[in-house]
Amino acid sequence: MRLSEWLSGTRPRSWRGFGIHVLIFVAVAALFTGFWALNNRPVSAPDWPERISGFTYSPYRLGENPRKGRYPTEAELRADLVQLSQWTDHIRIYTVQGSQAEVPRLAEELGLRVTLGVWISDDLERNERELEKAISLTRAHPNIVRVVVGNESIYRLDVTFDELVAYLDRVRAAVTVPVTTSEQWHVWRGIPQLAEHVDLISSHVLPYWEDVSMQAAPGYVLERVSLLREMFPDKPLLLGEVGWPSNGGVRGSAVPSGVDQAVFLRTMVDLLNRHGYDYFVIEAYDQPWKDSIEGAAGPYWGVFDAFRQQKFNFVGPVVAVPKWRSLALASAILALVTLVLLLIDGSALRQRGRTFLTVTAYCFSTALVWMGHDYSQRYLHGVGQAVSLLLLLSTFGVLLVLLTEAHELAETVWVPKRRREFIPVRADRAYRPKVSVHVPCYNEPPEMVRQTLDALAAMDYPDYEVLVIDNNTKDPAVWRPIEAHCARLGRRFRFSHVAPLAGFKGGALNHLIRHTAPDAEVIAVIDSDYRVERDWLKHMVPHFADPRIAVVQSPQDYRDHDESAFKRLCYSEYRGFFHIGMVTRNDRDAIIQHGTMTMTRRSVLEELGWAEWCICEDAELGLRVFEKGYSAAYAHHSYGRGLMPDTLVDYKKQRFRWAYGAVQIIKRHAVMLLWGGSSELTAGQRYHFLAGWLPWLADGLNLFYTLGALVWSVVMVVVPHRVAPPMLIFTIPPLALFLFKVGKTFFLYRRAVGVDFRDALAAALAGMALSHTIAKAVVYGFFTSTLPFIRTPKNADRHGLWMALSEAQEELVLLVLLLGAAAGVYAVHGLTSRGLWFWELQLLVLSLPHLATVIMAVLSSQGQQQRRARLPLGSRSVPAGH
Repeated sequence: MRLSEWLSGTRPRSWRGFGIHVLIFVAVAALFTGFWALNNRPVSAPDWPERISGFTYSPYRLGENPRKGRYPTEAELRADLVQLSQWTDHIRIYTVQGSQAEVPRLAEELGLRVTLGVWISDDLERNERELEKAISLTRAHPNIVRVVVGNESIYRLDVTFDELVAYLDRVRAAVTVPVTTSEQWHVWRGIPQLAEHVDLISSHVLPYWEDVSMQAAPGYVLERVSLLREMFPDKPLLLGEVGWPSNGGVRGSAVPSGVDQAVFLRTMVDLLNRHGYDYFVIEAYDQPWKDSIEGAAGPYWGVFDAFRQQKFNFVGPVVAVPKWRSLALASAILALVTLVLLLIDGSALRQRGRTFLTVTAYCFSTALVWMGHDYSQRYLHGVGQAVSLLLLLSTFGVLLVLLTEAHELAETVWVPKRRREFIPVRADRAYRPKVSVHVPCYNEPPEMVRQTLDALAAMDYPDYEVLVIDNNTKDPAVWRPIEAHCARLGRRFRFSHVAPLAGFKGGALNHLIRHTAPDAEVIAVIDSDYRVERDWLKHMVPHFADPRIAVVQSPQDYRDHDESAFKRLCYSEYRGFFHIGMVTRNDRDAIIQHGTMTMTRRSVLEELGWAEWCICEDAELGLRVFEKGYSAAYAHHSYGRGLMPDTLVDYKKQRFRWAYGAVQIIKRHAVMLLWGGSSELTAGQRYHFLAGWLPWLADGLNLFYTLGALVWSVVMVVVPHRVAPPMLIFTIPPLALFLFKVGKTFFLYRRAVGVDFRDALAAALAGMALSHTIAKAVVYGFFTSTLPFIRTPKNADRHGLWMALSEAQEELVLLVLLLGAAAGVYAVHGLTSRGLWFWELQLLVLSLPHLATVIMAVLSSQGQQQRRARLPLGSRSVPAGH
């Protein structure tokens, strides 16, 4: 089979068509390769000199940590010093703790000078040990050319001025080499009297920590050096630390990146060498353990990475990702594979749809490759590794949802004709066997059920019966009027009241199968609030003439959408599934069977039965029908209309049940859905069942993401200098998914459903309002086996603002927390970086579904007030979705 056959699902009509497919793919590949090239344009910088003044040297490798007592071996120290000796003859260490006390001896063997550090902290006993050891080493090794007592000790407030001065004076009296302390430049400016107790000024000038852009950083360093020279003209000046991180959080105009690190350091050391300054580049090697004390940027200051590999080229142009061509090729290959999967059965797609999916596949593959590369450049360990891995998997899930949403969009808009259309059969001589219509009831208002039965009695069909079952209703005043009405409608109608009866709706329907007329070949099910059209059976039953058809389905629809603004929003949201999702599913014979307006071949129903363990027995039955190799038919025309939930609470309960039931089905049928197993499920059927439920599963993951975002934001506020916003690879995909889904809703509802902008907006609002409910249902579904208790507000007899807010209690709390988190992060950090911009936007986007729920709650409360004003005293609500 040729490639074009794979891409289209059929043989190509001509080589010209195949050529167009290839040309489009090549054009898109060239466009995305151009993006890779654009972001990796060579940047010029002075070449790295053959020798630099010095490196600061912390010897810890990945997995080693002085805070946990894990130190490098002597062999590791020696290997490091051999490597560094190729570029400098001078190193600075910060402590003589652990195996670092061996550095002067090893450095002496290699001809390296050492600036010895004495770590001064608030641990006085350790300070004493450090001082004694440093004095001893300095006396023993002539290659120790100076001693630095304390590293930013005053800046960290570890010691007072007097305490540090005492340490300095003590060491100066004990050794013959110059002694100093190392502080940030502004500490020297603020405490100039410190210079009286040192032999030279050792200052740190780190523009990154002061939010200075890389472009301005070299000039900034030279300005601070000039300032210190003017302040202390009689003291030698040492730049104790000068450097730039290759990764971490953005600080104002300071962007940590490999390119910026390379350009800054190559420019800076060239300038410092030409001006004759004494300096140490911070630092020789990346130190992964520093994330716990210096935040996201702490591990990434090395010229060499933690594996001792050079991080950037020392001569020639600097490129952000030196291996970008390999990454671009990888994204092209992954895009091709993704596109093949998307278009395996895409013969009906117009060229616009193929082009759209080509771009989508490339976006997906490029994002994955980018994520993988970015993830590989970070040092992750312990909790950070676990959290990042979970975030990475969640982000991958988000990208999969984006892919499936894009696929549905293409197959809805750019298919000129549906492949499996089931239009009404009006021929007089069509196949019309006897039908048994089953109507399950539980505690339903008698007048509503009467209207349903009257509509059934008026149907234009030659041979049918109606079986009504009321299961477990305790009050005879509710079910006896229905029994009496069935008697008035004649022999065609039969009523039964059964109590107790297990199995919920599935149990009631299984009970009716046993009492169905022996000659009935088709069993139809409708909910007790539906009024069917008289031609429903006449137009739909003939599709069973095809022996492969086991299920014939018509859309659920509703007749009370004009009753209130709340119901208009709900109605708009419902229509998307039945006029978009079910239509594209039907093309691959993969519809979701729903519990009303459905017909099933009796022999199949007797073979399979309704599942009594699942609260979505209808969808579960439909899946088992496909597993047995049967087919289903879906008609676009609505032949019956029921009643929608009256309140937000009922609306949420209904969706909770659907999502919870979906998880039950996934758990029970996981092997068949993922691999097919011994079932007759086709690849298209498995895809649509999983892809259809994937957004609900994503809502479940999003609940954890929201909680994680709140925790992360709190930490950003409490310890602002230690925690930066999450990496962009974790924030951009969820934002992209949200924007795409909203845009898709507007586009598809107007194109496929034929509604205006207002109704499309209503659908988006109502859909978002259910996000938290669906998320809870998914979580409960995976960790429980029976439907959990759902609290109904105790003040249901009140219909004002308090009632509205009580219907959205959890969402309101999350809304307040997310907006509070956004405000707190802004108050502490402002919008000084790209990462903060995206994080603030992420928090606001996460709050929108909860805001939508609160709006729907208010509209629901208003609708209830209007409805109660119209109804006669004593009327009761209709529970929707039996």
